[in-house]
Amino acid sequence: MRLQRLTTALRTFSIPLRPQITASPSRYFGKLPLPVSGATVLKAAPTIPIIGSLFSSSAKAESSDNMSYPDQRSDDEWRAVLSPEQFRILREKGTERPYTGAYDAHYPSNGVYTCAGCDAPLYKANHKFKSGCGWPAYFDSVPGAVKRFTDSSFGMERTEIVCNNCGGHLGHVFKGEGYKTPTDERHCVNSVSLRFTEGDEKAKA
Repeated sequence: MRLQRLTTALRTFSIPLRPQITASPSRYFGKLPLPVSGATVLKAAPTIPIIGSLFSSSAKAESSDNMSYPDQRSDDEWRAVLSPEQFRILREKGTERPYTGAYDAHYPSNGVYTCAGCDAPLYKANHKFKSGCGWPAYFDSVPGAVKRFTDSSFGMERTEIVCNNCGGHLGHVFKGEGYKTPTDERHCVNSVSLRFTEGDEKAKA
């Protein structure tokens, strides 16, 4: 009788514990680095499980984190002038949820989109186009206003774009997606990273 109980106990403790997933799938998909292009999704498909991202790195010889910019405010100084959401996106490279940004469906006839952090002009109204991606899309920028870096985070390679004056994170740029624009590029930008001003005076300054 004792031998039977011992055998039962050993069987019980030898069964591997199975993790119980109680959260909805959207909780995990919400952690994926957005936005991405269709080509990027296919390229990154083998590494989409979140565990794969733990072993990836965005470190490069040149990255947006180790560059020097004209506006050299500290994190504390940025926190004093930015909202928590602006700080999360501009200074911590966050991403707003698609189709929620103030400028996603914003199509003025003229005006300038400036950096929400330092007010540097970034995009003109006539650079904006309808992409349907869920974030503001621009096919070009004000000359010299946007700097590009390779972003290798989350097991995929993308091109990050930042404000060339303060280093604030704007989003990512994608090429060759087939949009009928002069550059065939899509600057996919967080609305939170931007501020809009009517008129083109700032772009000329």
